[in-house]
Amino acid sequence: MIDISQELFTCAVYPGDTSPSRRRVQSIGKGDACNLTDLTLCAHNGTHLDAPLHFIEGGKSVDEVELSRLIGECLVCSYAQACTLPETSRLLIRGDCPLDEETAKKFAAKYLLVGCESQSVGDEKVHLALLSAEVAVLEGLRLGAAEDGRYELIALPLKLGACDGAPVRAVLRKPDNVSVKF
Repeated sequence: MIDISQELFTCAVYPGDTSPSRRRVQSIGKGDACNLTDLTLCAHNGTHLDAPLHFIEGGKSVDEVELSRLIGECLVCSYAQACTLPETSRLLIRGDCPLDEETAKKFAAKYLLVGCESQSVGDEKVHLALLSAEVAVLEGLRLGAAEDGRYELIALPLKLGACDGAPVRAVLRKPDNVSVKF
């Protein structure tokens, strides 16, 4: 397994978003029966899923996104290779991901999921093109330990009812019968 998630408390934070923090409210070291921690964070901190509700009034919230979009075969590649890849339904883009509206519309017609290493896949028009087609958008991935190629992706968000996004623990697994290189 290759963990492609950011650690939440040291993660990159999109400008203007609340930085994640934790506060120990009970501590065994201070005589309490257990350790207990409160969290403060933005639903879009670190590695996270954008739900359609993030940019579409009345769109699906994160708990309504089809989980089947977030588990299955994917390709990891650079942005320069993204438009010339063999068929797949999930695409994870390494490096700078300057999606424009035209590319986002092409991706929306082709993929169930698009993921990127940056904290945002693009501007409002890019998000609208992807999310209006119910493409799952994973942002803040860390693909440095994964070679370009085919993998199985497992990227499940926290079940946060009525939220526009949620943190994700994303992992890649090399399928036994598939060569990583393409």
